[in-house]
Amino acid sequence: MTRILLLGGTTEANLMAQAIAKAELPAVYSYAGRTETPMGQPIHMRVGGFGGTEGLCAYLQAEQITHVIDATHPFAAQMSSNAVAACTATGTALIALERAPWTPGEGDLWTRVPDLPSAVAALAGPPRRVFLAIGRQHVDAFAAQPQHRYLLRVVDEPTGLLPFPAEVVVARGPFDLAGDIDLMRQHETEVVVAKNAGGKGAVAKIAAARALGLPVVMIDRPVLPQRRVAHGVADVMAWLSA
Repeated sequence: MTRILLLGGTTEANLMAQAIAKAELPAVYSYAGRTETPMGQPIHMRVGGFGGTEGLCAYLQAEQITHVIDATHPFAAQMSSNAVAACTATGTALIALERAPWTPGEGDLWTRVPDLPSAVAALAGPPRRVFLAIGRQHVDAFAAQPQHRYLLRVVDEPTGLLPFPAEVVVARGPFDLAGDIDLMRQHETEVVVAKNAGGKGAVAKIAAARALGLPVVMIDRPVLPQRRVAHGVADVMAWLSA
């Protein structure tokens, strides 16, 4: 009997959950727990980590999981790596539902960097107004460039002190082009720092930077272990049927 663990927290995962519910397949939607108010789902939900690869192995065996769908954020490298290791160790079928990365087009002013430390280094120089569009989890690293005036957009109101003075906007995507143009104009943004998350839900900030002629420091995706990858819900459903 099929029993699915859907590692979620993305738009793609939400669409996957709807398809699984429509097919009436037994499944669990797992949130990492970084968001205070996760979206409700049409399938059973769990919130929180597993305790590394060993904990995930134990969960897969205890819950008799037959299929794992990794639809986490492209930068959730630790969770994705744990999923590969745990599924290999337990013989559980695994597929990743992965959105395509963004690619620069005409009018884009990207500086591509391989990782977060490189993004921090790319901000060396005189003070600027920086839209730090990377979420809350990794902003502490930018304390190494305290000369800038930062704008943060986060899903939840920060509960602790930020490592530098910043203007904070609390909002949940998807965002649109007009709204992000207005946001950057209002805060007089001079440079945008973003992760190459791909997808439509957060691309507005990239299109807005292009429209305003602003440079973007684009952080490349982390390298993950080899795994089977699908780029659409229909492909994953076909895999489940097979």
